[in-house]
Amino acid sequence: MQGPLWIGVGAMVALVGVSGVAEWRRGKRHDLDKVGWVPWTFIQVMALLLAIVGAALALKGG
Repeated sequence: MQGPLWIGVGAMVALVGVSGVAEWRRGKRHDLDKVGWVPWTFIQVMALLLAIVGAALALKGG
């Protein structure tokens, strides 16, 4: 059961990285009126929390 948990943790860590890059790109945009509609900071925080919980469950063994 630990294998799928670690895969999920890896996916969440990847999502944290992608959302961090997307938020950085949003901050560096040239046209200030093109903000976008995806809440990258919220996605990054939720993915990080899910990665922590998943890692804790995987380490616990269950």
